[in-house]
Amino acid sequence: MKLPILTLAAALFATGSCLAQVKGYVYLDANSNGKKDKKETGVAGVCVSNGLEVVQTDAKGFYTLPERQDQVIFAIKPSGYQFLLDSNNMTKSYHILKPLGAPQDFKYKGAAPTGATPAQVNFALRQQAEGNDFRVLVFGDPQPYTLEEIEHFRKGVVAEVEGIQNIAFGLSLGDLVGDNLSLHQPYIQAVKKVGLPWYNVMGNHDMNYDAKTDSLSDETFEANFGPVNYSFNVGNAHFIVLDDILYPDPRDGKGYWGGFREDQLQFIENDLKFVGKDKLVVLSFHIPLLNENGQAFRTTDRDRLFSILKDYPNTLSLSAHTHLQRQNFYGKEEGWLQEKPHHEYNAGTTSGDWYSGALNAQGIPASTMRDGTPKGYAFLNISGNQYTIDYKVAGQPDNYQMALFAPKVIKKDQNSSSAIYANFFMGAKGDKVEYSVDGGAFKAMDYLEDYDPNYLDILHLFDHTEKVLPGKRPSNAQPSTHLWTVKAPFRLNTGKHTVTVKATDRYGKTYTQSIDYMIAE
Repeated sequence: MKLPILTLAAALFATGSCLAQVKGYVYLDANSNGKKDKKETGVAGVCVSNGLEVVQTDAKGFYTLPERQDQVIFAIKPSGYQFLLDSNNMTKSYHILKPLGAPQDFKYKGAAPTGATPAQVNFALRQQAEGNDFRVLVFGDPQPYTLEEIEHFRKGVVAEVEGIQNIAFGLSLGDLVGDNLSLHQPYIQAVKKVGLPWYNVMGNHDMNYDAKTDSLSDETFEANFGPVNYSFNVGNAHFIVLDDILYPDPRDGKGYWGGFREDQLQFIENDLKFVGKDKLVVLSFHIPLLNENGQAFRTTDRDRLFSILKDYPNTLSLSAHTHLQRQNFYGKEEGWLQEKPHHEYNAGTTSGDWYSGALNAQGIPASTMRDGTPKGYAFLNISGNQYTIDYKVAGQPDNYQMALFAPKVIKKDQNSSSAIYANFFMGAKGDKVEYSVDGGAFKAMDYLEDYDPNYLDILHLFDHTEKVLPGKRPSNAQPSTHLWTVKAPFRLNTGKHTVTVKATDRYGKTYTQSIDYMIAE
């Protein structure tokens, strides 16, 4: 028996397969007033999404999407265009459609009720010159827990790049704040000073811990920054931003786990249907895909992601979260389905080791990370569908790319365990790191994963003092994945000797650093 039409419609609505649609235009906003005026034309071939389905605008710039409960509709920036920016340099590329608003019992509030869906949900674009060669400024984990730490972030990092030129946009890789979501707005005001269009990733410290389901853990983030899963194009590169935190942890309902929901994986699949295989695909999320202990990231989700990417030869992942810096490579043993391993840059953080360590003259903590990497930020340099990455230590010149350690003095001709160490901040196993003594021939240093001796010195400073030092004791050391060593030469003349270390990164760039030590009778 057939259901009456009204009953059928009600049934479809109740099951989420309703006939209602969200529709509107993506248009060229000639006067930049954010409203579609009669003479303003639509832009064809622009993708629009509700976080699951992805559709393209027709010849008139018109699109339709299924209407879903509590959704964020966003347009995907095409190359050669930009959305209007708000007063905080964030793109006006989305509309929150939540008729009843976010849950009212959350400690940190989300979106207010938006009421009925508008007749048109439109997106304004403007054209901009955009080549295939560009740079991106990348921040890992600002993570301030207090307004004082917001100031440390602003003075120690943001002030250094304020007004920076020739950068396409900025990107923060999650943990924008540390659990106190009322700090989202001070964070926004700090980053605004950089003066770039800015994109943000959600971290595990940006979530609503009140949420009983993962889909509601981003309510405050959405209200402040927009969708947590979205994408955009610049030049010949396609960027996909993802929330890769499952909260509450589906294994036991406690804490969180790295991974993706099914609807997120479907969004990636639907999104890439409109992306050419010749593009560089850059994925940005917070928790790295690495799963050395079998716990950090859900392996089935990583396998599914790698399956989706199997036909894209040019890919890169960006993550943060660890407050270490390392280069992760995923080959066939990790489920990657191409010959060339997939590279994930697990970025060093702007907060370093959570604003710990000795204070400088400005009262800003040194915040060296547990693997000996100083706090800083990165530049992603894109040329066509290829890339390189540079790390910039905050407060140091561009060429400061490694820290050396040597004993102060060695007894002449006495064999000992004294060693010279080089911490090459952007290095990885297989990189070429060499040393030279007093201008002699360069010889290879040995790679090892161990504690950085310079970082241990910082801990000893706090542990061996007989009076309380200003600043906070850093976290205990973690083995560095970019450390090299060699036994200190001892059969030399008495006096000062200079060791020069030369390191070559995976992109062929070479850096040198020197340190002195003494040979004594």
